[in-house]
Amino acid sequence: MLPLVVLAQNIVSINRSSYDTECGTKIEILENGLMAKWDFNENESGSLLLNFEKGQPLIQQLSVVNKSTGHISTVAKNLDVAFVLTVGERDLEKRNGWTIFFDKTHHKPYDSYTADLSISHVKVSSEGRRCSITIDSLKAGPFSGSLVLTIYANSPLIHVEGVVQTDQNAKAIVYDAGLVSATAEWEEIAWLGADGVFQNRLVKGKEEAKTPKVRHRTIIAQGTEGSIAVFPAPHQYFYPLDFSENYKFTWYGKNYRHKLDDFGFGIRLPLDGDKRWVPWFNAPPNTQQRLGFFLLASSKEAKPTLEQVKKYTRKDQFKKLPGHTSFSSHYHVEHTKNLVSQQPDSENWDPDRIEIPESLQEPGFVKVLKEMKVDIVHLAEFHFGATRGLQAKDRLPLLKLMHNECERLSDDSFLLLPGEEPNVHLGGHWISFFPKPVYWILNNRAKKPFVEYDERYGKVYHLGSPEQVLELFKKEGGLMWTAHPRIKGSTGFPDNYNQTNFYLSEQFLGGAWKNMPADLSQDRLGNRVLNLEDDMANWGKKKYILGEVDVFQINPDHELYAHMNINYLRMDKIPKFSDGWQPVLDVLRNGSYFTTTGEVLINEFSVNGKLSGETQKAKKKAKITVKLEWTFPMSFIEIISGDGQNVYRERIDLSKTESFAAGKWVHELDLSGRKWVRMEAWDIAKNGAFTPPVWLE
Repeated sequence: MLPLVVLAQNIVSINRSSYDTECGTKIEILENGLMAKWDFNENESGSLLLNFEKGQPLIQQLSVVNKSTGHISTVAKNLDVAFVLTVGERDLEKRNGWTIFFDKTHHKPYDSYTADLSISHVKVSSEGRRCSITIDSLKAGPFSGSLVLTIYANSPLIHVEGVVQTDQNAKAIVYDAGLVSATAEWEEIAWLGADGVFQNRLVKGKEEAKTPKVRHRTIIAQGTEGSIAVFPAPHQYFYPLDFSENYKFTWYGKNYRHKLDDFGFGIRLPLDGDKRWVPWFNAPPNTQQRLGFFLLASSKEAKPTLEQVKKYTRKDQFKKLPGHTSFSSHYHVEHTKNLVSQQPDSENWDPDRIEIPESLQEPGFVKVLKEMKVDIVHLAEFHFGATRGLQAKDRLPLLKLMHNECERLSDDSFLLLPGEEPNVHLGGHWISFFPKPVYWILNNRAKKPFVEYDERYGKVYHLGSPEQVLELFKKEGGLMWTAHPRIKGSTGFPDNYNQTNFYLSEQFLGGAWKNMPADLSQDRLGNRVLNLEDDMANWGKKKYILGEVDVFQINPDHELYAHMNINYLRMDKIPKFSDGWQPVLDVLRNGSYFTTTGEVLINEFSVNGKLSGETQKAKKKAKITVKLEWTFPMSFIEIISGDGQNVYRERIDLSKTESFAAGKWVHELDLSGRKWVRMEAWDIAKNGAFTPPVWLE
């Protein structure tokens, strides 16, 4: 046990009773603060000098030390951490209380507060290979708590968090954050523009605040001896929106939002988002909201520092995995209607004689998804307008054009697949997915036979009931699932139809996962749907969740990665469009995949050798094997199981992990009486990955 230390001049107590030097960070208590020292890598180490004296900048100096030469590069000094917390109102009477997307917090009363740090005591603690410095107290309006700086062994990362809570109910929040300095001893502020051009701005510490559009959510201050990057958690920081435009997520300059007088730089969120549904973050009373961002110190200039930051999200790309194919679903890009609107005669056009303008030869959304290395993309077209009421004359040409365009835009390394969010007959919103082109009329207002034959389109289905939806999907081998379950237009579903014939059938897959609603107090993303997976498994049928993106329109200058997730299918190759894509549906139906935000990859999850979607004879003791690779340091693995009524959780602490590594864990677990078991893995930035269940019988 290390002692409690009281700094003589300022009566600031420092509690080190929970600190162990084995964490990889050395803490030295000084007269007015402390010094933290740790290794970045085999060549460099870092030192962070904190000053707890009243009226002085908190970060007195941040340096990088060359371990071979001993040269010290001071990359920043005389800095304060800054937060601007905006607090609005959540209408808990609407929809399903906290489980809400359709809210317009920017149109309701709100106030913005600068967080004030008043240092009374400090706690230094460690867990595994990380060290946290907790400074009390931090206050922003009705929220109060602590400032926490976490250092990770063998990493240049510093995780900065304002951990705050309120006792007031029905609060929704957003926050901006960064570093400020009265002296602003930087030479340049730099970023990669949304257009892909690297930008450097000479600064003198007097410029009024600006909000540039950047790629990779990162802004960098560069001085004579190095640079320091500020960036958010790549997915957790972004509250859900329907549109993925780049809303200028960084800032630099003086007088930011008329709240921060000193010159600074950092991350920001727009209060009005896409100016449609803007739900912000849930902040239920007495929950610890973690207002976080990352610092990365470097002895190099801004460009190579950005390259270091980009490694944490694999350059905003999805790594190719042997034996796997990446699959992404739920895109309302409306490419088909856009193409029709650009025809010389948009009233009279032929889907097989379409004129494709230069701008749509390779549409922006295809360029973006190819650049992200997504293998297979499943659309959700015709979401706007009167699609559900269209009859054969108007709908069949649209379907034909969608099929034609999917085939034209597919190649040996990229497969674009037709799909819709039809939202008819079943209840709530749902997604359709067929293994080949299918022609169907969503509402049989013309009272046509269920199936008829058309000279041009072949077999055409006319739907008028849930029973006919199921019959169609049986005949054509399709899959359907609940879009954004338990929220938005699917509030109450699939719960309200989980005893229907279509839900119980092999044609109903389950539901789709996205981080919605968002809550900064939770240690994972998307609890709404992760809990649904557990509930569906306990309901007794083999149902699965897969990742969905659910955005409208995509262009190369958008910030899509923040909204992204991906499904890695256990498939060796991409099917050819002309051959049909039944293997994709088979893998989904069999649960032979895992879902991830991209930073955490599951190379194996098995229960006595059985993989997700497979069935294992129940044994009292089960050997669970997990193999992962990751970028950010990991936080935990959780093994989740159920017995048909209850859900059980077994957590494996991963605080000893470091950045950019891989690991294997073999865990023996008593699964007596259990009917299924699955796994999740989450890192320090709340990036994660999870599997469908292994079934037990």
